[in-house]
Amino acid sequence: MRVVSWNLRFDSQPDAIDVEDSLKSIPDPLEAPKFMAKKGEQPWSIRRIRVAQELGKNILIAAFQEALKRQVTDLAKLLGDDWEWAGRDDGKEAGEYGPIFYNKCHFELLEWDTFWLSETPFTPSRYPGAGSYRIATVARFATKGDSVADKKCFTFINTHLDERSEDQRKLGASLLLHRCHYEASVRKIPVFVVGDFNSEQEGRDSGAYRILTGAGSPVKIPAEFRAKFEFSSDSHPHFKMIDLRAATPRINVTGFFRTFTGFVERLGRGEYGRIDYILGSSAGGWYVFE
Repeated sequence: MRVVSWNLRFDSQPDAIDVEDSLKSIPDPLEAPKFMAKKGEQPWSIRRIRVAQELGKNILIAAFQEALKRQVTDLAKLLGDDWEWAGRDDGKEAGEYGPIFYNKCHFELLEWDTFWLSETPFTPSRYPGAGSYRIATVARFATKGDSVADKKCFTFINTHLDERSEDQRKLGASLLLHRCHYEASVRKIPVFVVGDFNSEQEGRDSGAYRILTGAGSPVKIPAEFRAKFEFSSDSHPHFKMIDLRAATPRINVTGFFRTFTGFVERLGRGEYGRIDYILGSSAGGWYVFE
């Protein structure tokens, strides 16, 4: 299956342009697109068509970060009846969503839940000093097949760690690692974590990445979380998450290394590099195409 993680950038320049208006404004394909001349952040009403077009490239699961209600609704409309989604940050409509869109022709959603990346993970809450409320959306899927034997289950987690607080990112990564270990140990199915970690692979802000990939030690997590997602201590010793970019044959690794652009030229220099990831558990059950 082909999956994508995408920080949409929240709808910071809202307008009254609806999806139908955007579809009508799609330029003649024989004319050079005018958006190529634009610089800096553009309104969501301009960006949403391109997002939907990218998802048409054989992608089956798409995890988004920073999505507001309008953006989720627009994508659901643009993607059509073959797609459904799960996940929000407070069980209502406020704030940023952490939606997981999936192609229902290929997958059945078995269950999903949300937890907060804070000291009170089962209550809507923000970690002290964090810039925003941070959540993880957890979805368990089954592939659709001709028989029960053909079906395969897996857990897919979408998250967005904080841009301000390294302590929040470390706690969030530790909670995520524990939940992944639980899914692999108790449910005994493959586990994937995707999202915007705001954490590079190395350097001063690399704590979250290092914790998840086994290069750093997890921090203490709330007892209630550990109790709810309890597993045997001898299950999958040295459990960690594997960066799928590294697990992919090098000949098949394409695209830009840098994932944070700040709406500037991708090839230019910037403060951040690669902060968005797709990880698979060391317990296995998955493989990359060669």
